[in-house]
Amino acid sequence: MNICIFVYTNKLIDSVVPKFDDGRMTKSSSLDRSAGIAVWRQILETLKAEIISGALEKGSRLPPESDLATRFGVNRHTVRRAIAALTSEGILRADQGRGTFVAAAPLTYPIGPRTRFSEIVSGQNRAPSGRLIGSSLEEADAMLSHHLEVPIGTVLVRIETLRVADSLPIMVGSSWFEHARVPNLVTDYADSGSVTDALVRAGITDYVRKESRITAELVEAKDAQQLGLALGQPVLVIESVNLDMDGRPLQYTRARAPADRLQLVVGGD
Repeated sequence: MNICIFVYTNKLIDSVVPKFDDGRMTKSSSLDRSAGIAVWRQILETLKAEIISGALEKGSRLPPESDLATRFGVNRHTVRRAIAALTSEGILRADQGRGTFVAAAPLTYPIGPRTRFSEIVSGQNRAPSGRLIGSSLEEADAMLSHHLEVPIGTVLVRIETLRVADSLPIMVGSSWFEHARVPNLVTDYADSGSVTDALVRAGITDYVRKESRITAELVEAKDAQQLGLALGQPVLVIESVNLDMDGRPLQYTRARAPADRLQLVVGGD
């Protein structure tokens, strides 16, 4: 499987390397105020990394804003902004009168020869679901002809899907298939919520990932509505080609996922 990672955007996708102490949350953290990354964003990334590592476990209560402000050497307003952003992403949960709690870690999403959304989500003790949000028949243009290795003008079926983990939208995707191979795909996917199950109904029992290309861009209005994002936020774009077990291109997908809800893990063959 080939994996190409190209990241481009006209807005900086911030990142920061947090500091840990034997896997536990640190009592104090220094921020790099000359890094060109907003202080509240550095705090957000540090807390998120601690949630991913398990230093802050799901269901645990976040320290009070005053303690976090002392830890990072900032005012409470700055901490509050980071917490609000994590809450809007579904990573934190505010319970009135009780405090702020870790709701869920960002989804760890491995990119490899066998990439199955339902299996990945279920393996992290979260409930996967898929919903059909649109479909159409289209003729293959030069780009789709190249990816699916079919003549230009071949009739393709396109499905638009929304993937959810628990109640949190994770990914919207546009996928193209040769219509003659999967004539009932729209109905089968709408019924099952799973591409894998829909393909089995068409007699295609397994498939593998040929390649993935990962980029980034600012979310479009339609995707923002489906994912619950504000305009201007970054999304990861994962373009992929899947092959059937005879090595024939089966599916081309262009998926978009909130950059703060997904942690891509790239492995070897």
